[in-house]
Amino acid sequence: MKLTFLGTGTSVGVPAIGCTCHTCTSPDPHDKRLRCSALIETERTRILIDTGPDFRQQMLTQPFQKIDAVLLTHIHYDHVGGIDDLRPFCQFGEVNVYANEITCRALMQTVPYCFAEHRYPGAPAILLHTLKPHEPLQVNELEVMPICVMHDKLPILGFRIGKLAYITDMKTIGEEEMPYLDGVEVLVVNALRYQPVHHSHQSVDDAIAFARRVGARQTWLIHSCHDIGRHAEVNEKLPPQIQLAYDGQVVEI
Repeated sequence: MKLTFLGTGTSVGVPAIGCTCHTCTSPDPHDKRLRCSALIETERTRILIDTGPDFRQQMLTQPFQKIDAVLLTHIHYDHVGGIDDLRPFCQFGEVNVYANEITCRALMQTVPYCFAEHRYPGAPAILLHTLKPHEPLQVNELEVMPICVMHDKLPILGFRIGKLAYITDMKTIGEEEMPYLDGVEVLVVNALRYQPVHHSHQSVDDAIAFARRVGARQTWLIHSCHDIGRHAEVNEKLPPQIQLAYDGQVVEI
């Protein structure tokens, strides 16, 4: 199984518009972070996690192939703003999109023309499915286990797929969710910045503590803003088994 990080940045991306900070002016391509999204692929199956506003740009870097399932973590724009750009993939058939009940309801308001009885001509052909935590989803040979984490007071979804767990925008997680992470070898989790503490996102220190609780062999940090610092400098400070991911990075699992 192959994981490709399509985007590793927070809601405004890096560089941030109008910013001339140390990170935003970095010449290192590792410091160019689009909004968070990822591809999980095997020889038979292709799963996309989140369709943010950079989705079109991200998919231009990838082979044009069928997407078997789209998993949405939550309704915030930086995670669903590119959903209309699923249109080209509809030539392979209707696209199955999976999300929790809150996200499904909100999408009906966000892009109503995709779900009207008489669909707007040219709108993406989306089949929307409601996911519940702890009810597994089978996508060909891959089992997806949704888990619930809290984005401040908003319940959102993380996903366990085999030895991989992908979690973004988490602030806290209930103890009842931890057994679903037993045996995870590769953990992807959000780390916004070092300081100041944010009301709805983990800091780097929070993410490190969580990674140690999970006990994964390797942890990749995502959803990072410019305040975190430059990629190379941050990774020098982090333990080798916990590192910042970067856009375009491929991890074999």
